Amino acid sequence: MNADELQASIDTVRTEVAALHAELVRYGLVVWTGGNVSGRVPGADLFVIKPSGVSYDDLEPGNMILCDLDGTVVPGSPGSERAPSSDTAAHAYVYRHMPAVGGVVHTHSSYAVAWAARGEPIPCVITAMADEFGGPIPVGPFAIIGDDSIGRGIVETLTGHRSRAVLMQNHGPFTIGVNAKDAVKAAVMVEDVARTVHHARQAGELIPIPQEAIDRLYDRYQQVYGQRTDARR
Repeated sequence: MNADELQASIDTVRTEVAALHAELVRYGLVVWTGGNVSGRVPGADLFVIKPSGVSYDDLEPGNMILCDLDGTVVPGSPGSERAPSSDTAAHAYVYRHMPAVGGVVHTHSSYAVAWAARGEPIPCVITAMADEFGGPIPVGPFAIIGDDSIGRGIVETLTGHRSRAVLMQNHGPFTIGVNAKDAVKAAVMVEDVARTVHHARQAGELIPIPQEAIDRLYDRYQQVYGQRTDARR
């Protein structure tokens, strides 16, 4: 990739990541300036993430922050005068250790956070959950924000797991995807199933889905459903 191609790739990811933050607001997954979306720059050891503490209304491609895979802001790049998201080290750790991941999202969505506050996995009791996550949504360890501890917990929990979401204990959901849009979709879906399963449990005993059926549902959704030109339906 030459310099012009790299810059074009960076610009594309900046635009996508800036726009995707509006989806977090639209689906009610964040409050104030909490939460973040990041996207890996294809073909480079770089990713783009939002600045820390900036209103969602003020996010635009030019103030997205370009970082290397150590989480260090690239000097002289647009937005580099701002501090990146406080979750940057966690995102960087995921990108370093999960090469297939192209997007990471963190939200404070209410129902998913409620499950995380109990340290309780969300059981796979609805078909939409089997489709999207291939089983229960697991809980990751308690970790303090600021270094890569959260990233380590995400990687340790999701490595070898079909779920693209993890509930970090006492904190909230993190999701991964093949790109930033895919990770945002997972964030929307994890809140949807967290809410549905919560309400179902309040009304009575949950009915488990047999593992064989979960496997069949997951395989059909991942391999057959939707238009094959899409990375994720």
